[in-house]
Amino acid sequence: MPRKRDFDAEWMKMLWPSFFAAKAGASMARQMLQAFSTPEAEPEPAPEPVWATPNKIVLELDAARLRQFPCAPGQNEQRPLIVCAPFALHDARVADLCKDHSLMATLGAGSAPLYLVDWLSAKETQSQRRIDDYLCDLNVIVDEIGGKANFIGLCQGGWLSLLYAARFPAKAGKLVLAASPIDIEAADSALSVLARSTPIETFHELVSLGAGLARGEQAVQFWRVEMDAPERLHAWLQSDLALDSPEFSAKAACFRAWSSHVLDLPGAYYLEVVEKFYKRNELARGAFCALGKRIDLREMRRPLYLIAARDDDVTAPEQTFACGRLAGTPRAAQRRKTAPGGHLSLFMGAKVLKKVWPDVLAWLEKA
Repeated sequence: MPRKRDFDAEWMKMLWPSFFAAKAGASMARQMLQAFSTPEAEPEPAPEPVWATPNKIVLELDAARLRQFPCAPGQNEQRPLIVCAPFALHDARVADLCKDHSLMATLGAGSAPLYLVDWLSAKETQSQRRIDDYLCDLNVIVDEIGGKANFIGLCQGGWLSLLYAARFPAKAGKLVLAASPIDIEAADSALSVLARSTPIETFHELVSLGAGLARGEQAVQFWRVEMDAPERLHAWLQSDLALDSPEFSAKAACFRAWSSHVLDLPGAYYLEVVEKFYKRNELARGAFCALGKRIDLREMRRPLYLIAARDDDVTAPEQTFACGRLAGTPRAAQRRKTAPGGHLSLFMGAKVLKKVWPDVLAWLEKA
């Protein structure tokens, strides 16, 4: 039997209408959302996000920026490495929060040319963009850096990377999936239970109220209290600093700056994710079509490294590890690791970055 988990509010936001509708009812959700949809004054433009690690934009598309990060000498000897961030409520700085909490800085110890896909907030003119459109963006990015790459997919960026590797096997090398929901039916998480139990009409209604977008600023209104709890941030960051120290306060400020910078998602993309992944589990069932082709994971034979967080309440570890039996990758070409901490700790926790990711990097660079 699938096992149930308590939810951690911060990363329930990808499907936030489900949670709010479940707690407050669809009619109240509609009233609240309408209030947030009609601000009294035009909001000021959000400041440009501050990155912890120096990087440069090497390609800019309508929906994404490709950022190149520093790496160790000898980069021409290694296949490029693309970190595919999740396209959810928050931006790609989930992988580059601040000193001692940056996955990109950790990966920079390797010699592979290092890139991060930074998905951009959707404009109203992009409300009809779908998963296929983001796969096309990823294909342009791969071609831009040489035509073949290794991938690290973070959470929702994991299934997108897996789809890409299955759809374009000649362009994908090794594949790392970190807390990625691949088989929703392998085990329950609070997120998947809520998504499954909430009527699809609720999601459609909320996208409609967002003028065709899943609005980040509307979503974040429901979560400001949870985001401000120092104890919660301390656990996510796996910090050894004293909770009341100025040093930890500075790191918490970086986290809150990231958390307050929210993205809008195209309504069409958002509804596809809800329906095809969380309601119909199409990828695991072999029913998902990507760019005109049905994806059979048994035909995907790229080397796999699967990572799950032990206390993850967003992506149950079984949802990620199930990829090992679904894919055609030989067992000898698979690795798996369970890391301490919760969902966000997998990407920014100090202990996980020191103890888990160096092994991933060594696996990626091994011939």
